[in-house]
Amino acid sequence: MTKTDDDRVDVLVAGGGYVGLSAALAFAASVPGARVALVDPRSWREASDDLRAFALAAAGRRMLSALGVWDKLVDEAEPVREMIVTDSRPDDLIRPVFLTFERQADKDPLAHMLPNGPLVAALGAAAEAAGVRFLSPDSVAATEPGPGGRHVTLASGKTLITSLLVAADGARSRLRSEAGIGINSWSYGQSGIVATIEHDRAHEGRAEEHFLPAGPFAVLPLKGGHRSSLVWSERTDIAERFVSGNSFLFDTELVRRIGHRLGGLRLVGARQAFPLGLTLARRFTADRLALIGDAAHAIHPIAGQGLNLGFKDAAALAEVVALALRSGRDPGTADVLDDYQRWRGFDTLQMAAMTDGLNRLFSNDLAPLRLIRDFGLGLVDRMPPVKRVFANAAAGAPGPSPRLIVGEPI
Repeated sequence: MTKTDDDRVDVLVAGGGYVGLSAALAFAASVPGARVALVDPRSWREASDDLRAFALAAAGRRMLSALGVWDKLVDEAEPVREMIVTDSRPDDLIRPVFLTFERQADKDPLAHMLPNGPLVAALGAAAEAAGVRFLSPDSVAATEPGPGGRHVTLASGKTLITSLLVAADGARSRLRSEAGIGINSWSYGQSGIVATIEHDRAHEGRAEEHFLPAGPFAVLPLKGGHRSSLVWSERTDIAERFVSGNSFLFDTELVRRIGHRLGGLRLVGARQAFPLGLTLARRFTADRLALIGDAAHAIHPIAGQGLNLGFKDAAALAEVVALALRSGRDPGTADVLDDYQRWRGFDTLQMAAMTDGLNRLFSNDLAPLRLIRDFGLGLVDRMPPVKRVFANAAAGAPGPSPRLIVGEPI
């Protein structure tokens, strides 16, 4: 049967989280008239139940500004004005601060804390306005390369031909597996507990990262001054007990870790736990297929860089695809996708190695290691040029960046 124009798209994105949505929006906004579709089992309008909040670095904020989305999010974003790092045990009465980052008067905030729900909603609305065709609720049931593009069959029975299929379907990506792309993967034996708390005293824009023997425990400021997001790494068996157990046990453990600086603490909403590990695809492309976000790499949240890595993927892929479409080239060909692989491969490997090393260094209670790492943190804190290197890395500044990441349209 002959396919009609309605059955053909230039790019089909599988996955409607913030990475998939930002990629779809970037494709559509960069090449007016490009046929961009997105398929996901859930509509972007249903994302409000996700309790996660993300640390949005300056690079991500610039990208959202270039895509015309930041102005719709600024009222939901809390600037991080200060960040402290401690290394201690839960019952320590005194927690020395070994490293402090403060916002300089003439500089942007260190980051912005942004809830996932508003982020997905803003990206979804902008993508829809830009002409992205949404296929929800639906999912990719089967796909294979064929004449003229990759042939895709959806769970609903609908069939499409796309020049490029973009896998944004998460760390357990079925599209990655079916394409025969191997992964390097291991579990940390940890789970990340995510929750929101209210507190009597204002956080004043301060983020705290406490390195505890079981893993990092972060208290991250949210909008309004009296709410914070928790990202709590814990041994998986203990994390499950904290999440499923009674609220008194959970509240008691919170006070042990946070102390009384914020006054009385109250849990807001549900508690969730996610297994933590490292997953790194051995390559980010296959025949008319590109991986982005967690489908390409899932890292430990210790440095808060998961969202920013995903945005870099979306920005880099959008740039190589846009340049191909504008010059009349097929965006799914190997030479186009090779450009994306070269752009993202090494940067991702560096970040994965850094987060893995930090987690292994700090998630233990060995006295010699504690002495070494505490000395190192204190040394960095007393050397402003070195601190600036770390701050710039967290902001997404190092290395050649896609245009969207530096705030320029493609």
